[in-house]
Amino acid sequence: MHITNDIKPVTYLKNRAADLLNQINETHRPVIITQNGEPRAVLQDPKSYENMRNAIGILKLISQGEADIRDGKAKIQEDVFSDIEATLKEKSQ
Repeated sequence: MHITNDIKPVTYLKNRAADLLNQINETHRPVIITQNGEPRAVLQDPKSYENMRNAIGILKLISQGEADIRDGKAKIQEDVFSDIEATLKEKSQ
């Protein structure tokens, strides 16, 4: 990956937006937009953005699960199923 190819000034975005969108959607690489030489935004194709959001969501769930285990808030799978079966039995009677 050549990140230097994926850094464009805001004037490039203004003048060649369609070309830039084609590049992003074909390569699936984000483009960093700069203003006055400083990074100001990142453009990314929708599918890559969605994949990134999903990955972040999964990582958050894993992190929460690990914290629950450390804090003693986890149950053994067998106990969970036993509790569910008992609840279902109570409701069916």
